[in-house]
Amino acid sequence: MTSWCKAALAALTLMLGLAAAGMPARAADTTSAGAPAGTHQLNTGADADVWRAIRQGVQGTSSLPNPRAGVLIQSEGESWRALRNGPIATYGAWALAGILVVLVLFFLFRGRIRLDAPATGRTVQRFNALERGTHWLTAGSFIVLALTGLNVLYGRWVLLPVIGPEAFAALTGWGKLAHNYLGFAFMAGVLVTFLLWVRHNIPERADLTWFAQAGGLFSKNVHPEAKKFNAGQKVIFWATVLGGAGLGFTGLALLFPFSFGGLQDMQLYQMIHAVIALAMAVIIIGHIYIGSVGMEGAFDAMGSGQVEEEWAREHHALWLAEVKGERIDPRPHGHHAPAE
Repeated sequence: MTSWCKAALAALTLMLGLAAAGMPARAADTTSAGAPAGTHQLNTGADADVWRAIRQGVQGTSSLPNPRAGVLIQSEGESWRALRNGPIATYGAWALAGILVVLVLFFLFRGRIRLDAPATGRTVQRFNALERGTHWLTAGSFIVLALTGLNVLYGRWVLLPVIGPEAFAALTGWGKLAHNYLGFAFMAGVLVTFLLWVRHNIPERADLTWFAQAGGLFSKNVHPEAKKFNAGQKVIFWATVLGGAGLGFTGLALLFPFSFGGLQDMQLYQMIHAVIALAMAVIIIGHIYIGSVGMEGAFDAMGSGQVEEEWAREHHALWLAEVKGERIDPRPHGHHAPAE
């Protein structure tokens, strides 16, 4: 490249910088060495002002139709990066670690929640095949999405030093594909979950009693009555539905960038996506604990779909009475007699 071309390219670059910053060019008295007459270099003080404005994202003028074309540096990206790698990652890690510590302590002091009365040997159907299939579609896809999403947020600090760059790159690449495609399975599962169970998850007065007694989780022989879903399960349901809707919308916005806004919108969607996902992960970890090792007989509901009758009586007495056609005693914690 000749010296003339180099000088022209340098002048063009500086002129574009000035236009983007919306500042007039101030020429020095001297010309560039080796450059033709009329090619000027900028005053040193002006250069500092120009590049400071460019670095701060000041919008200059542009002949392009895109209103953001006059911005050479999108400075909000640095703010997004600081929030993502700062408060979001930090508080998210604390929340995940915190729920694990709480559950371990709960198990050590409370132990597994077992039946207070002897098992009857009789079972009742809790969930049918469609309900169980929907649950496992939603749960399975969410677990994969959570793990691959956590890898995106924390993987380079946690996994990369352990498994090395080659393995980490391969794992992250496959994880990205799984995350993108299983997102649609998760959204489908959330939609069907809503349609199947929304009528059973409308808040009602009995839920206040359940909350007041903490669902009997901390005391033996305390069993607040509940219908098909107790108040705690209703919280899980609405967290899944509303959180899933938020994850679905922001996920689609990130899969199809600029279809839902500009670059700043994409950064906002990414942060919202991460915050909702972390909050849901914390809630679902608690749900997994109660539905597996935390409570005797709970896994059967989504395993075989059949639960021990005494389990149903202790945890969902109003629902069991409805299923068996028993008359519900209106007195608190009353017995259920067969309907006449």
